[in-house]
Amino acid sequence: MKANLFATAYMAPVQQFCRLIQGGRMVEERCENYVKQTYRNRAVILGSNGPVALTIPIERTGENHIPIAEALISPHNNWRHNHWQTLLSAYESSPFFRFYADELREVLFAPTERLVDFNEMLLRLFCRWLFIDLDLSYTQQYEAHPSDETVDFRSCISPKCGWRLDEAFTPVPYYQVFGARFGFIPNLSIADLVFNMGPASRLVLLDSLKK
Repeated sequence: MKANLFATAYMAPVQQFCRLIQGGRMVEERCENYVKQTYRNRAVILGSNGPVALTIPIERTGENHIPIAEALISPHNNWRHNHWQTLLSAYESSPFFRFYADELREVLFAPTERLVDFNEMLLRLFCRWLFIDLDLSYTQQYEAHPSDETVDFRSCISPKCGWRLDEAFTPVPYYQVFGARFGFIPNLSIADLVFNMGPASRLVLLDSLKK
């Protein structure tokens, strides 16, 4: 089975977890440079006023290019508290938030410095909730064009290009707290799916992939 290559992501979108639930080896890109305005440090959820981007601030080093493995989370702006309050506002009334809230809060406020470490903690947490057996490894060097044995999702799972470029991914609508107000919003953070659907999230992921 081919390996799936992903960029690190903050509470990655549903699209990525659809690929993970298929099984196989996940390879995370650790040798690229940090890229702004991507899911690397941004998760999109649905709040009472529509989609909300939760962005982790990254420490500025004065260098133009920061290796992703060296990107440090800024301790400023009280962002952890702000993200938690935004999640509470969006999902406190969702069917399953209370079952997952304590564990999520523990990870969210863990004193983690590197972005990749923080993202991995959340990745493993959501995989455990979704009963996904995560087989994770990391790149040892950057390759713009990986071998034929690797499926490269680094660019196609991105807020810049949109999920429609992934021909195998067809988001299945599911209940969302503010769905009556905005209609179904596809490919939000995996947090949106899990808090709204709980154990049934696995079925949504499987049904969202073309056979």
